[in-house]
Amino acid sequence: MKICAVVINPNSGRGTKKNEGKIIDKLKEYGYLGKIYYTMYPNHAEEIVLNVEADLLISIGGDGTFYEVMNGNFKRKTPIILSHIPMGTTNDIGHMYGLSNDIIKNFDAILSGVVKKVDICSINNRYFVYVASFGKFMEIPYETPQKLKKRLGHAAYLINGSKDLFKRTKKYNVTYEIDGVKHNGDFTFIIISNANRIAGINNFYRDMKLNDKKFEVMFCSISKLRKLARAFYTLKTSDISYISGVECYKTDNIKITFNDDFEPWCLDGEKYDDTKRTFVIETKKEIEMMIPTKNVDKLFL
Repeated sequence: MKICAVVINPNSGRGTKKNEGKIIDKLKEYGYLGKIYYTMYPNHAEEIVLNVEADLLISIGGDGTFYEVMNGNFKRKTPIILSHIPMGTTNDIGHMYGLSNDIIKNFDAILSGVVKKVDICSINNRYFVYVASFGKFMEIPYETPQKLKKRLGHAAYLINGSKDLFKRTKKYNVTYEIDGVKHNGDFTFIIISNANRIAGINNFYRDMKLNDKKFEVMFCSISKLRKLARAFYTLKTSDISYISGVECYKTDNIKITFNDDFEPWCLDGEKYDDTKRTFVIETKKEIEMMIPTKNVDKLFL
């Protein structure tokens, strides 16, 4: 019998403990012997993945949990096929793949799904699953208290983010090189992504694929609150590339240098504090993921 390891972050979402028996039964239904592991401290998921023996590994938690799982998987001699069930605050990855907050239904959707290869990017050789971001609003995921996220869900981000609205919007002087051409400008935030759902916003990019060996890049120079609000409202009807004050690219490699002070990046909702002024982002590897069939045609070539 094949083995499926289930790695659960008990701090994300609710109800995983009471579903243990149902999870084991569901895995058995699809021919897997299930083994459940609970994370107990930061980066524990990465350690579990490094040492576990399994044919399939399904993580349950927020986007940060899958971030740890994926990084651990790349350190293995023989990577495992991965999947992820969203139980965090925003759950961009899970929703992008067509999953819900019903754990058992998600197991059905995954185990009856398909295995696809997904591009993975890196920033200074540190992998991230779907987004690396910097600047205005980008610290909200890791600065919002865990207790508030658990109690209020996505509303916790909105509450914490509202405080940022009225702070002075800082611009960062950046030089970046893409496709052999250097550019310079002052920007309020930067988003590097391989996803069509970011910060709870669907269809952030309307023409992106998870296996085209490229990622999407966005530099925003908008600083006025009124214009920022209008830009986010525009996302309801068109993608980010149509918004004035935004520079967008699709590439497999970009070098970004900060010419003055800068803040930590946010990788998949987690703080990434690197003292280097220059960051190289590139499409580096790919992972095999078992995903539902629901959005496969939209997300893959």
